[in-house]
Amino acid sequence: MLRDRRAILLFIGPPLAIYTLMMLLPIVWSFGYTFFEGNALTGFSFTGQSNYTKIFHDDAFWAATWVTLRYSVLVTIGQVGAGLFLALMYVFYLRRTSSVIRTLVFFPVVLPTVAVAQMFVKLFQVSPQNGLVNSVLEGAGMGSHVQDWLGTPSGAFWILIGMDIWRSMGFYAILLYAGLVDVPEDIIESARLDGASGWKLTRHIVLPLLTPILVSSIIFSINGTLKVFDSVLALTKGGPGETTTPLTLYMYNTAFTYGDYGYGSTIAMSLTILSLAVTLVIFRTARKDVRL
Repeated sequence: MLRDRRAILLFIGPPLAIYTLMMLLPIVWSFGYTFFEGNALTGFSFTGQSNYTKIFHDDAFWAATWVTLRYSVLVTIGQVGAGLFLALMYVFYLRRTSSVIRTLVFFPVVLPTVAVAQMFVKLFQVSPQNGLVNSVLEGAGMGSHVQDWLGTPSGAFWILIGMDIWRSMGFYAILLYAGLVDVPEDIIESARLDGASGWKLTRHIVLPLLTPILVSSIIFSINGTLKVFDSVLALTKGGPGETTTPLTLYMYNTAFTYGDYGYGSTIAMSLTILSLAVTLVIFRTARKDVRL
């Protein structure tokens, strides 16, 4: 079939055309904007490479980059790590009863981001009445610890991380569970007969066989977290101040709030390059581990 040009055109042509129109052309268009300043209302003026020069001296850009990298690393470790733990529990401990738990753990994945964010706001709120967390602290005699958790930089950042780990770990649990199901049972039984169990079985047998799907999960997670937007906008709006403002929100504010399409597109291109670089590093590292 691959030698039949008509078949190739029939099967690959339509999705390639849609991908080009929806993905490639906007990227090229956005790249063109990086050489201009202004917007559709005020008009555009050519500035050459000044946007790229500006980005190296923009403290807000580097602060947003640091927030993005910290968030991405922590949430990726949490999502994939919790997903792997749950997948191992499903296969080796829960077995037949895991279907109900899988459904419950996966449920947050299908909830709207705004609904999840509002639930966490209610959990940690301090006014007009204490949320669940502050109520528990007050009831336990630790009233001095009651505070506006989302009003502090560290509190808002860690609540954002916890929310996104809780919301997405069910997805990675199912993804890794599907990979674990494909691990041949005879290999597991042979390892058990040789005395492998618990962590040794997981470390030396399960994880090496699960490496392809594990690497795919890490890449999928880290690319999604590098481009996080809706969670931040719904929960903290980038605050307090700009302490939870990632590159995506900084790009959005620059382009659509302040009307600078050129610099906003430059930030977007920087994020694209960052995502590509991180993906390539993970691919190369995974290939080296497989060879070893």
